[in-house]
Formats: sequence, C-alpha cells, structure tokens
Amino acid sequence: MTGPVPVAADLVQRAAGVIAARRRGDLAGAETLLASFDSEPARTLGFYLLADLALGLVRAHTGESLDDLVRQLTLLVADTSPPPTP
Repeated sequence: MTGPVPVAADLVQRAAGVIAARRRGDLAGAETLLASFDSEPARTLGFYLLADLALGLVRAHTGESLDDLVRQLTLLVADTSPPPTP
C-alpha cells in the first residue's frame, strides 16, 4: 500500500485485528499481528487512529461530547483491575 490513506487504513485494520483476535482468545494471532507492524511509531499510530475512530463512532451513536466520553473512559479504566501477569 502506498500513500498516507491506504497506509493509515492498513494500520487501523491491523490494530483492530489485534483486538479482535485477543477478544476471541487467539493470542497467537494477536501476537502475529502486533509483530507485523514495521515499527513502534506505526503501531502507535494504528492504535491511535483506531481509538479516534471508535470514539467518533460512539459519539455519533450516543450524541455525547467527546470530553464526556473520554471522562467516562477514564473512570472505567481507573475502575478496571490490572490483567494478571504471565
């Protein structure tokens, strides 16, 4: 893929694939997808763009402001216990 839009779309799709694989219990698939990113900045960009798109979808669906959604997300994260260490 070339150009900023196809590259960004590819990064977002891989980031979404990582999350989907983890949710269905496919940890090996998630690890493979994580390893497929060319660099840490590419991985970070993919997950940033995915989060931005997801928050935009929720905002469009609920009508809440982005600030309110981020506040709710922050409270949920604060309430979440850390995952067990391997």
